Amino acid sequence: MSATAPNLRLYGYWRSSSTWRVRIALDWKGLAYDYHPLALVKAGGGEHKSEAYTRINPMQEVPVLEFPHGGRLERLSQSLAIVDYLERLRPDPALIPADPLRAAQARQLAEIINAGTQPLQNHGVLVRVRELGGDEQVWARTFIERGLAALEQVAGGTAGKFLVGDAVSIADLCLIPQLFNARRYGASISAFGTLLRVENLCLSLPAFVDTHPDRQPDAPKAS
Repeated sequence: MSATAPNLRLYGYWRSSSTWRVRIALDWKGLAYDYHPLALVKAGGGEHKSEAYTRINPMQEVPVLEFPHGGRLERLSQSLAIVDYLERLRPDPALIPADPLRAAQARQLAEIINAGTQPLQNHGVLVRVRELGGDEQVWARTFIERGLAALEQVAGGTAGKFLVGDAVSIADLCLIPQLFNARRYGASISAFGTLLRVENLCLSLPAFVDTHPDRQPDAPKAS
């Protein structure tokens, strides 16, 4: 695949952890893109539920990456699928280790968050918990703490400077937004020494700092 980037458009939301993963990957690889924000939280329902956006992504979720390819407009949803595409589009600097075992470990750690943690505390799930009379904060904390505890244990066998060895990987792209969410919901994270050490290093890197939710154009402005 050509290393020349097509015209990229990212549909997202400033506080979406899945969108943040993709922003980090795009910045890490030096790929410019047009950002199209969607208001997920608004009176009467979010913009992701509109008829127009449902045609773009029938799951009514963010992110979506849109780009021309082979004479037609293509769209990819699901953050890890998008990161995989970007990895093949521009392999250097890499986000997936070349070593097969290390690559599998990076994907394993990413999926502990992507499949086993984040979906249980995303906006749509918490809205439904509230509708059913549950405590959405307690619900979110329960699953965040469970997922991060598992991640801490698994990362004990893979981490170097970062979650997998000494290079940033797709696993770190998932970790940083999830820790951001953990603090939002008051989860107890002080025992996760490996995760917090990796977070501290990641947050010294421009690709993680510049893509922080608070720096996004659709983030609420401080009064």
